[in-house]
Amino acid sequence: MNESQSTHEQIREFVTPIAQRMGIHRFSDEESLINSGIMGSLEFFRLVSFLEETFSVTIADEEIVAENFDSIAKINCFVMSKLTLDREPQS
Repeated sequence: MNESQSTHEQIREFVTPIAQRMGIHRFSDEESLINSGIMGSLEFFRLVSFLEETFSVTIADEEIVAENFDSIAKINCFVMSKLTLDREPQS
């Protein structure tokens, strides 16, 4: 993971070119990536791969839901929770 960039910045940097290819040049962190047409199924597949590789997390199929992936803000919260869980000592 690039230590000079926050998790949020790295996620936004990944999503922004996808949005631009769809003709969307401005969007908020809370905007729905699905409803706005920014992300389709192929883009979500790429996003999950990006998150797993960049942040060294494992994302289960059942975690790929709108609650976790509908916006940049939700994706950031989800990744941060995964990183926190990975750092907790195992009992």
